[in-house]
Amino acid sequence: MMDSKNGVTRRTLLRAFAATALVAAPTYSNATGFLRGAGDIRRLKMVSTRTGEKIDTIYWIEGEYIKDAVNEISVFMRDWRSDSVKNMDTRAIDIWAASHRMLDTSEPYTLLSGFRSAQTNAMLRSRSRGVAKNSLHIKGQAADLRLKSRSVNQMGKAAAACNAGGVGKYSRSNFVHMDCGVVRVWGG
Repeated sequence: MMDSKNGVTRRTLLRAFAATALVAAPTYSNATGFLRGAGDIRRLKMVSTRTGEKIDTIYWIEGEYIKDAVNEISVFMRDWRSDSVKNMDTRAIDIWAASHRMLDTSEPYTLLSGFRSAQTNAMLRSRSRGVAKNSLHIKGQAADLRLKSRSVNQMGKAAAACNAGGVGKYSRSNFVHMDCGVVRVWGG
């Protein structure tokens, strides 16, 4: 859509907003800065093909996390193999929500892996070289996510633009790992 008076497109406005949010985010992460422009409301939308569950929740309003909503997210992201729950790190939740918002889609993330118990992580590690021994999944600080409407590259760029944690792009398996650990990017 173009404004005929000044030639400004919606896409140009979105880019300008994103650039402004990046510069204006002096707090712990730029993910928080992106979300500040959301009218002080933060939302997370996901589906789990493992459990068949869906979540669409507002977890932050007017500068406050909503405890029940964060708990709901933690239960949703539980280790489905052992049915164990870990409180998910709100910094990670903010990164997922900020990345999703930047991708400008109403499609919910597909959750492949959220919290993993130490036993589940060890089992997965025995089957794959790509599973870290001290994975941030064990700490409730990571998720492996997919979107049908966006490529791994697009998702990875959005997550990396938050400059707030780790971003692993797994093109062969069609998912992106996002965590709130040290800022780093890997994969292709």
